[in-house]
Amino acid sequence: MHLVSLVCLATLVGFSREASPPSQLYDPLVAQKLLTSAQSVPNNPIQYPQYTSRDNGQWQYFPADYWTTGFLPAACYALYTRFNSLCPNSTAANQFLELGRGLSTGEVPLEAHTTVGHDVGFLSFPFVDEVAIDKSNQTAVTAVNTFATLLADRFNAIVGCTRSWDTSDPTDFQVIIDNMMNLQVLFDSEALTGNTTLRDIAMSHADKTMQNHVRPDGSSYHVVEYNSTTGDVIRRRTAQGYADNSTWTRGQAWGVYGFANMYRNTQQTRYLDTARQMASYYISQVPSDGIVPWDFNAPLDPPRPADSSAAMIATVGLLMLSQQEASLSPSNTSGAQYWSDAAIKLLSDNTAFAWKPEWQSLLSNGTVNNPASPPNNLTGIIYGDHYFIEAGNQLISMGLANCSNSSSTSPAPSSPPTTQHTSGASRTHRLWW
Repeated sequence: MHLVSLVCLATLVGFSREASPPSQLYDPLVAQKLLTSAQSVPNNPIQYPQYTSRDNGQWQYFPADYWTTGFLPAACYALYTRFNSLCPNSTAANQFLELGRGLSTGEVPLEAHTTVGHDVGFLSFPFVDEVAIDKSNQTAVTAVNTFATLLADRFNAIVGCTRSWDTSDPTDFQVIIDNMMNLQVLFDSEALTGNTTLRDIAMSHADKTMQNHVRPDGSSYHVVEYNSTTGDVIRRRTAQGYADNSTWTRGQAWGVYGFANMYRNTQQTRYLDTARQMASYYISQVPSDGIVPWDFNAPLDPPRPADSSAAMIATVGLLMLSQQEASLSPSNTSGAQYWSDAAIKLLSDNTAFAWKPEWQSLLSNGTVNNPASPPNNLTGIIYGDHYFIEAGNQLISMGLANCSNSSSTSPAPSSPPTTQHTSGASRTHRLWW
């Protein structure tokens, strides 16, 4: 999309450049809550939080063999990064590094057996973080390479994609938009091994997703089913959205992030263009109050639930897109500012809405799976919290926020907090959008 179109779009949707990063990003409660969550995971066997209860915000725990397992240790690594280099505090940095390492060990058995299929990319997150810190850590290197191999083994050259969900019919080859997020582990393993076939698989999958998941207006289908023997598209549908032709907002966010990340790894302009297109659609569909619903096309009656996790994922994708515009030669400074302004507004609106000091999660009002029976919504979600922390890190790295309101001046607590913080929580927490 040309820059002039982006400017027009900003006018059409009432976009404001006045939003500033929410103070809650750097509230001491972020570190305190994450520390408590990390120290409270059940052991023997270890279990990991995925989402909270709807009534009191208590984490619900699941076995390690689940796609969300890597997010808690990855969030610990993200706070290590914050306290190690962005807002220096050596005591807090060391504490979160050790927590991230300790929680990651529960994933190691998944290298030998896991049922998460394509989601091994999500499992790899904390090991990738560890390799960035210590390239000599062979346990982490092996984990990254093993998870990449497991994903590559799901590739079908006729379809041109890695299989997402397994089915009883081997010819029914299902691919979901979420799988764009798992491609990163292929690039990470290529960097470690020099195996360029992994890059080829990632690009093939992205090209097919661009061709068959992304609609002409930049919206997306959740699921595309292929015939594994011919490569033909059988059906386009949804599993977690409102309807087959609607746009599930978390899936759209995965697409924005995924294609921006593909450009970061390949410098292929088609991926940048697709990320811009999907991001433009996303921004154009956000309601006037800024709160992201579970599905952009779901009816307003009955009220549709919000999804703070979709907003956080999209925020980080938009910030990545902003950095890529700035890195172009010549730099697209107007485009970079447009995307970062949009990200900050999205982050600010949805944080004010979902910040829940009394809950164990950082944010509330996430939707895990609204079509489920019963619907799984109105919760805190571990991946929403992870991308909330990541957004705070990215804003500091980009020079768009500072540590003045962060907990960098005092060590992270060694025990759960005894008081509840309420800073920045003056807005009423609505249950539905």
